[in-house]
Amino acid sequence: MLRVILLALMFFAVNVAGSARAAELVMFLASNCEWCEVWDKEVGTVFAKTAEAKRAPLRRIDIFDPRPKDLDQVKGIHFTPTFVLMEKGTEVGRITGYPGESFFWELLNGLIAKLPAKGANACAVPGQQGRGGKLC
Repeated sequence: MLRVILLALMFFAVNVAGSARAAELVMFLASNCEWCEVWDKEVGTVFAKTAEAKRAPLRRIDIFDPRPKDLDQVKGIHFTPTFVLMEKGTEVGRITGYPGESFFWELLNGLIAKLPAKGANACAVPGQQGRGGKLC
């Protein structure tokens, strides 16, 4: 019985660690950031429904809060918003500032294209067009 419990705990730990290391888009923001508010209105309201969000879900971090341990290695965050694409605990790239909706999607899709292929197809939703216009 103890062996079964230990195996179940090991399985759970491996799966949780693996999912925590998947790709994510980290948005560094501040409560008084006007451009963060503009991003929220123009992109934030639809982001979770996009192919890009399926590939790299959004995680919001206030720059004035203590930095989570898993993001200690992310340096040089001076402006908000700053979007950092992470994969397996490593920074893939970043977008500093908010350049407007169409430029944001173009820049984000450029970063997502740097991610390793997800299975046989790197797109989150094969055959569908992502919000930024890239056909998967």
